[in-house]
Amino acid sequence: MKLAGTEITATRLVIPVIAMMAVVAASNVLVQHPVEQFGLQEILTWGAFTYPLAFLVNDLTNRRFGPAVARQVVYVGFALAVLLSIGLATPRIALASGTAFLFGQLLDIGVFNRLRRLSWWQAPLAGSLFGSAVDTALFFSLAFAGDADMSFPVTYASTGITVPLWVGLAYFDFLVKLGCALLALLPYGALMGWLKPWGVAPGTSRAAR
Repeated sequence: MKLAGTEITATRLVIPVIAMMAVVAASNVLVQHPVEQFGLQEILTWGAFTYPLAFLVNDLTNRRFGPAVARQVVYVGFALAVLLSIGLATPRIALASGTAFLFGQLLDIGVFNRLRRLSWWQAPLAGSLFGSAVDTALFFSLAFAGDADMSFPVTYASTGITVPLWVGLAYFDFLVKLGCALLALLPYGALMGWLKPWGVAPGTSRAAR
C-alpha cells in the first residue's frame, strides 16, 4: 500500500509502533519511581533512562521511511501508548506523557528532516535534543505542577538553589536525555548501513542521509 505517498507494507511498521508504545508505557511507570541508589531520589527517576529510546526509534523510522510515515508511526504509537498507560499509571501522567510525546516526537521529525542532508550524526542529535527539551518541559509541568507530593522545596547544595521537586527532576531528567542522545548515535550509526535511507536517488551517497 501507499502511506503518505510512500510505498510500504503495513507489517513493516509493526516493529517501530510496538517499540514506541513499549518505551512510552514503560517510562510512564518508571517515572513514578525515583532512583534511590546513591541518594539520587531528589534528582532522577528511572524513566529518564528509558524514554530517550523513543527518539532513536523515531529517527530510524524517519531515515528509512521519511517524515510523513514517521508521523503516522508517532500518531499510532501515541494513541496506543496513552491507552496502555491509563492502566499502568495515573490518568494525569498518561495524559501528560501523551501530550509531551506527541509534541516532542513531531518536533524531532521536523528538525531531523531539515538536517538530514548534513553529516550523519547532526540530524538525529539535533532532533533528539530539541525534542527532549520540549518533551521534558511539557511532561513534568503537566504531570506534577501543583502536586503536593512533587512540589515540596528542594535545595541543591552545589548551587544553593531551591526549587520544587518536580522542577529539579525535570532539569536532571533533561541532562540524562542529553547523555542518552549522544549514546544513541552509536546504535544509530551502526544501523545506518542496514537501513536504506528514504528518498535517495541512484548514485547518491547514503552516508549523508
